[in-house]
Amino acid sequence: MKKILLMSLCLLITGPAMAAKDAMKSLRAQSLEVQDPAQKLKNYPRENLNQPLSYIQQPPLIPHQIRGYQIDRKANKCLSCHSFKNFQRYDATKISVSHFLNRDSQALADVSPRRYFCLQCHVPQVKAKPLVENSFQPTAALKK
Repeated sequence: MKKILLMSLCLLITGPAMAAKDAMKSLRAQSLEVQDPAQKLKNYPRENLNQPLSYIQQPPLIPHQIRGYQIDRKANKCLSCHSFKNFQRYDATKISVSHFLNRDSQALADVSPRRYFCLQCHVPQVKAKPLVENSFQPTAALKK
């Protein structure tokens, strides 16, 4: 009985939300087109592999597409090219030595668990018009 009540409650809560997703309306009853802005961002600057940094200690940007890369506790697709073992074969940037240090600054034989999930710090960069206008300027120490 509890199971049926719980399932009914879930349907009651999620049903309208799922229907609303397809026909989303504004507060003024205007139809809204829901579009994923990331679908437009496909122009990865492959020719410009060394992206300039915007601030000191900025993690390097990823200059290629990563859609479909498996990065979880069982596998890390990034390491198939960027590891010490493979970086020369794939002409990829070698993973930094700092990624092999634990929080006590002891060197490990493999990538530190706190540095294993690359997308915590590194993000893909594309050539695209900013979604929001801004006046950000790189730090003066990095200007040429």
